[in-house]
Amino acid sequence: EHIQEVVSFLDSNGYLLSDAYLNIRQAALDEYAAAPVREAHLAGASYPKDPDALRSYIDRFFIHEKGPGKELATIDGAYLPGLIVPHIDFDRGGHAYAHGYAKLALSKKPKTVVVFGVAHHAPPIPFILTRKDFETPLGTLKCDTDMVDALAEACDWDPYEYEITHRTEHSVEFHAVMLAHLYGEDVRIVPVLCGHFGDEDHEQAATKKFLDACAEYMSQRPEEITIIAGADLAHVGERFGDDFGITGAIVQAVEDRDLEDLAHVNAIDAEQWRASVMQDNNERRVCGLNCIEATLRVLDGVANEGRLLHYDYAHDPAGGIVSFATICLEDGSKTEAGA
Repeated sequence: EHIQEVVSFLDSNGYLLSDAYLNIRQAALDEYAAAPVREAHLAGASYPKDPDALRSYIDRFFIHEKGPGKELATIDGAYLPGLIVPHIDFDRGGHAYAHGYAKLALSKKPKTVVVFGVAHHAPPIPFILTRKDFETPLGTLKCDTDMVDALAEACDWDPYEYEITHRTEHSVEFHAVMLAHLYGEDVRIVPVLCGHFGDEDHEQAATKKFLDACAEYMSQRPEEITIIAGADLAHVGERFGDDFGITGAIVQAVEDRDLEDLAHVNAIDAEQWRASVMQDNNERRVCGLNCIEATLRVLDGVANEGRLLHYDYAHDPAGGIVSFATICLEDGSKTEAGA
């Protein structure tokens, strides 16, 4: 009887592969598909839900001792093709977001921002799209559905099969919040989650076709689109499966390898970025590997240099560290001319 009680409980809550689970799953898919917007999943949990409280919360990122050190200001400067910014939670990495968004605020205002995020649940396709607008406590960012449709046309897979992955994924949500803080509702978003790229020739060809389509679309709208990679770097320590604790030597070794990898980001060299991360089979678990590669491939020829604005790491409460960096990807000649 006790075994039956446990089985019944698990089944009714969707933990067994049964009709009950399939019904729960389909209901979740139907609910998300019918929703007019992608709701702010983490509002009230990872950041304040009240708009005024959220604005004050984010403003403190910019004057944080590790932040840019000054309040957010906007100037219509040179076009900024891209940014690498973390997706770590705001409490631990808000100052790192501030370095990137302070740079964006001083650049030419984009009409559309493509956010390449990390699909932490790793669906077996390279990119997951959505046509939904992104809700934040500071306003709802409209999706640039024209660009999404153009990208969907380039997919050799169904880019919406795993669309529900967007529902709880934070790697785009945090950037939607930051964009709304900077621009209100006056910018469009293209949310793209990066999943499994694959090593087979046909998988690599499919990934290239998608990224080429993204670059082609950007070329038709010069200086209107900025790409942001919501990317963390190393995940090291007991929390992530290692059998060692964090020491000063471990932190330094992680930083040394991270900076070695990021030199190729600064060179806008996607191939060498991947090769550098993978030379030790990605033993540091760089979760931003694919979304940084995607950003570099799309911006090849648009940006010609990267500049490290900030590097840091944060402790994981379960034991370990997560490292992250903020990098601006620029056209150096235009930046110098506009300086």
